[in-house]
Amino acid sequence: MKIWIDISNAPHVRFFKDVIKYFEAEGEDLIVTARQFGDIHKLMNMYDIDFISVGKHGVSLYDKLRESTARVYNLVDIIHNEKVDVALSKHSIELPRISFGLGIPSLYVLDNEHALAANKLTLPLCDRIITPNIIDMWKLMKFGADPNTIIPYNGTSELMHFKSFKYNDNVFDDLNLKLEHPKTILMRPEPSLASYLDADCHKSVLTPIVDDLKEYANILVLPRFKEQAEIFEGIDHVTILDPPVDTSSIIKKSDLVIGAGGTMNREAAILQTPVISCYPGETLSVDQYYINNDLMYRSNNVNQVVRKALDFLNNPKQKVDLKTDDLFQIIIDNIYDLGKNGK
Repeated sequence: MKIWIDISNAPHVRFFKDVIKYFEAEGEDLIVTARQFGDIHKLMNMYDIDFISVGKHGVSLYDKLRESTARVYNLVDIIHNEKVDVALSKHSIELPRISFGLGIPSLYVLDNEHALAANKLTLPLCDRIITPNIIDMWKLMKFGADPNTIIPYNGTSELMHFKSFKYNDNVFDDLNLKLEHPKTILMRPEPSLASYLDADCHKSVLTPIVDDLKEYANILVLPRFKEQAEIFEGIDHVTILDPPVDTSSIIKKSDLVIGAGGTMNREAAILQTPVISCYPGETLSVDQYYINNDLMYRSNNVNQVVRKALDFLNNPKQKVDLKTDDLFQIIIDNIYDLGKNGK
């Protein structure tokens, strides 16, 4: 069976890495494509994944449209003669459109019901959609998703990141970090280049939080791009991490995570490192899932975030027994079923 996987964002590399390794071990024929954006290529190389680089990310609306259109054009030339049996992606704009146009059955993984443009462009074209059951199906239907194509599961997509995770307790030493405080906070700025968030890439909601907490803990900042790194340069007790790094081990080793994005916050919740979300957009259902399970605290008020951070640092949380479905097996089973039956 020939499987096409398209990767369009850095967290998707970790999402798909074990799926890719599994299909390779099973002797399936894989075509993996990835656009140039953030740390995608570095992560692909770090995990030893063979891929074809196609397209790049656009900043302005004009650039996004132009780059996506060019990427469809270039991907079609690669895929149309490959006799692909089934296609798989997570929030790729281009794969569902190409799969639909070429008659290739597609499996789509979704976890953001607020990605208005992306969902409108993709969901009506997908043969099957795997999504957390906390996301309201009616919202997906408003984007044009056929309810008969939706496969719900208990949990979130970040569960996939830990399929083969091996914790490195020496990760701080391996990074030669100079830590002066006994406590360490990992921070991740907002995804200010994303189409679903109106944000300035030269500012961060984390800045006043850093200012208030830098005297109480070591602060590690994992920026998404150069401009974000520059925001935090030269601040006492702040270390800017240079990706790609073993973020999972860093999260587990840290005493607290404060994130203005989504993926790393949810990873921290799964690893049960205390986590505060100060994401500046509307609360995602997948974040609410962990909030409901007492594994994430959310606030956009700086004073509340600082008070809760100090509480977490001084009063470690009790572990929570979280029951989730086997998302890895759900994906594998549906890929084989689609490849065999076509729909």
